[in-house]
Amino acid sequence: MSPTPGVPWRLLAASALAQAVVFLLRPAASYEALALGAPVSSLGVLSAAFAVAPLVLALPLGRAVDRFGEKRTMIVGTSGIVVTTVLFLVGPDRFSTVVWSTALLGAAHLGCIVGQQAMMANGYASARLDAMFGYYTFAASLGQALGPLVIAVLGGGSATPPTRPIFLVSLALTVLLLAVTLAVPGGRAGREPGPAPRGAGGIGGLLRTPGVPQALATSAMVLAAVELTVVYLPALGAERGLSASAVGVLLTVRALASMASRLLLSQLIDLMGRNRLLVVSLLVSAAAFMATPVPMPALVLTAVVAALGLGLGVGQPVTMAWLGRAAPEGQRGQAMSVRLGANRLGQFLIPPLLGTVAAGLGAGGVLWALAAGLGATTLLLRPASRRRG
Repeated sequence: MSPTPGVPWRLLAASALAQAVVFLLRPAASYEALALGAPVSSLGVLSAAFAVAPLVLALPLGRAVDRFGEKRTMIVGTSGIVVTTVLFLVGPDRFSTVVWSTALLGAAHLGCIVGQQAMMANGYASARLDAMFGYYTFAASLGQALGPLVIAVLGGGSATPPTRPIFLVSLALTVLLLAVTLAVPGGRAGREPGPAPRGAGGIGGLLRTPGVPQALATSAMVLAAVELTVVYLPALGAERGLSASAVGVLLTVRALASMASRLLLSQLIDLMGRNRLLVVSLLVSAAAFMATPVPMPALVLTAVVAALGLGLGVGQPVTMAWLGRAAPEGQRGQAMSVRLGANRLGQFLIPPLLGTVAAGLGAGGVLWALAAGLGATTLLLRPASRRRG
């Protein structure tokens, strides 16, 4: 796909559907685990399982995208999501089965989104990447809102909704995702592997680019925060006696707020600068995580979760565009995989660590620990902020 000013609607639809399926299956897997008798402290294992296979596969997948093309990788990953959804539908009979199914979902989802992000990075000029990745992640947020909304509709007033209807809807959405992915136009057919272009240092050179390590750390922390929100907000709701419908609404509000910040991303960067915007967004998210476990009226909690979504919506598109500009042509699949590998490393390490917090303090303690982590990440960004504004 050559650089073009057009908006890739089918690619954006594929992004939305992929996230809808994942953000429908992930909370449903948490409810399934709780129904099987798993303690709240073990739910962090589900986030780690989602991350562990992609952690190993991220860099090889990036090279595969650059060699074989984006669309082929997207099709393989989407087919894997179909298989995973069938496994969930068959019905896990023990917690370990939920863990393995979640791990397979993480690997399949990685193939799908690496291909999508590389297609976006290769298809647009550098000046348009912030806006285009803003649209791409807006579509992803739309999917993240639709997934929990299904739980809100199907869950009713029960604190632990029946999961089989949720898995049936997931399968229908996954089949639609595969059809849309097959219809996505463009994409490179791939290329033979060869040396990096002159002046490019491959992955090592990318990691030495000023500000890139900070961007990777920010991306990993923000994604871990989003993932743990999906896992622990249902657990917090169960502790507080909130219905599954109420939790689904809160997750939808979080995603809708992230959509709003992503639609305005280009204007916000023009106003504040990329790094300064990252710092502000992290501080807003940290403050919201600190407030969420505090008992409060439902409307106030909804407003707090909306602020959380606004802050968390910024990190992913900004770091995608940053790396898309830094990587040379023919290596952008690897650039996206480096970011995703850093994200998965954060997902693998952070949830089990915070799970030990949950064992003593419950789901609220995990959210407070996330607030501390996001606040600490702003300290890493300060040097980059001074250099780049």
